[in-house]
Amino acid sequence: QVQLVESGGGLVQPGGSLRLACSASTSPFSLATMGWYRRAPEKQRELVATISSGGSTNYADSVKGRFTISRDNAKNTVYLQMNNLKPEDTGVYYCNLADFLSRVSWGQGIQVTVSS
Repeated sequence: QVQLVESGGGLVQPGGSLRLACSASTSPFSLATMGWYRRAPEKQRELVATISSGGSTNYADSVKGRFTISRDNAKNTVYLQMNNLKPEDTGVYYCNLADFLSRVSWGQGIQVTVSS
């Protein structure tokens, strides 16, 4: 059973920044594709960003130029740096892992609130 533990959420003012982290118990972490998803209030969960085992990244149009996904394979951790946050970025953010056998795991989710 893969465990994903998210951290770094919280309350921030519009224009502010947060960095989310997700630590994974899987091995080998370096072969996994990692992603961040979010669920805004009364909306379906949506893709925010993904990063492949080779470091290729993909972003939702709504966060391009503001968010950056990265990974540290030595620490089994994926990050989401979020800059210039907007109220519409508010939601529960989930870490996602797809291992080299395409098995998918989810974190428990962490709240991000952007409000003045």
